[in-house]
Amino acid sequence: MPEKRDYYEILGVHRTASQDEIKRAYRRLARKYHPDVNHGDTEAEERFKEINEAYEILSDEEKRERYDRFGHAGVYGAPGPGDFGFGDFGGFGDIFDIFFGSGQSRTTRETTSAERGSDLRFDLDLTLEEAAVGIEKDIRITHFERCDACSGSGAAAGSRPETCPTCRGSGQVRQRQQTFLGVQISISTCPNCRGEGRVISHPCGECGGSGRVRKTVNISVKIPAGVDDGSRIRITGAGDAGYRGGASGDLYIITHIKPHAIFERKGNDIWCEIPIAFTQAALGATIKVRTLTGEETLNIDKGTQTGDVYTLHGKGMPDVHGRGQGDMNVVIKVEVPKNLTEEQRQLLRRLAELRGEQVEGAGEKGLFEKVKDALGGR
Repeated sequence: MPEKRDYYEILGVHRTASQDEIKRAYRRLARKYHPDVNHGDTEAEERFKEINEAYEILSDEEKRERYDRFGHAGVYGAPGPGDFGFGDFGGFGDIFDIFFGSGQSRTTRETTSAERGSDLRFDLDLTLEEAAVGIEKDIRITHFERCDACSGSGAAAGSRPETCPTCRGSGQVRQRQQTFLGVQISISTCPNCRGEGRVISHPCGECGGSGRVRKTVNISVKIPAGVDDGSRIRITGAGDAGYRGGASGDLYIITHIKPHAIFERKGNDIWCEIPIAFTQAALGATIKVRTLTGEETLNIDKGTQTGDVYTLHGKGMPDVHGRGQGDMNVVIKVEVPKNLTEEQRQLLRRLAELRGEQVEGAGEKGLFEKVKDALGGR
C-alpha cells in the first residue's frame, strides 16, 4: 500500500499546533490549490484532496487524538482503545485482506462533492465621524453565487449527479496484487470521479457543472459605532458560494479610519488642540469647541497656560462593544498676537509696568507727553 504522508507535514504545522493554527494553515493551502484556481491541473487537484483529508482528521479532536496515538491506522481501519471486538474483526478487515485475501474491506469512506465556499475580504475606508456614530454603507463585490439554473447541483435541468459506478460512491478504488506474502491491496483515488464519489453526466450549461456562477453585486453593510482601524466585521454567508451545493463562505469587512485634520484617537478617547487668545487665557472666557457630533461649551479658567488640558466627559468615541463612551481632551494653546496697533502696544507696556516686568519700550513717554514736554509743560 502506498505510504500516506504525515497530516501535520501536509498542512505544514507542528504536532503541538492549536486548532486556530491548523485552520489558518488549511485555509491558506486550500486557496492555493483549489480546483477553481488551478483549472485542469491534476497535481494541484490531488494536493487539494490531500489537504482536505488532513484537515478533516486534525480539526476533529477525537480523530486527531487517535491519529497521534496510532497514526493513519488509528483513523482508517484500526480500532481505538476498547474497540477490540471479534464479531466482524472491527477495523482489522484490511489486514486480513492483505495477508489472507479474505475479501473486501469492511470499512467504507463516505464522500461528497460539495465543498464550502471561500471567505472573502473587503477593505472599507471610513471617516472618524462615521466611525463615531455608526453608518450603513453600500459596497460592491464580485463573488461566486449559487447557480439558479441547476440550484447549485451542477447538473443540467432534468438530470442530477449520480453515484460513481467505478467506486460506488466511495471515491476510492482498490487493486489486488498477489505477492509472496499473499494478497496485497492498494487504494487510490477513483480516476472516474476523481475522489468525489459522484459523477455528472450532463453538466449545467450555465455553471459548467460547478454549481455556481461569478457575479458582481451590491451589499448593504451596517458598521457599528466605535469601530477602530483594523476592526473586522463578519457577514455570514456573503462570501463565495460553495462548490456543487456546498455552504457559502463568509465576507469579512476590514475598516480603515482616515486621518483627521483636528482630532486624534487614542483608544476610545479623542484629543485635539484648541488655540485661544492670551487675553482669554489671562482673564478667563467661555468658548465653543467642535466635537465629533457637534459643538460643546467650554469654560476657560483665568490664568490658563499653554498645555493645560480640559476634559469633556463622554464626548469621545463610543465603545464598539457597548461599554460606555470615551472622553474628549482639549489641549490649550495660548496664541500671542503678532500685529498690534500702537495703542495696543502702549496698553501692554502699561500692563508690564504695573506688573514690574521688563519689556521693550517700557517706561517711554508717548507722543502726546513728548510734545507737551517740548512746549515747556504748557
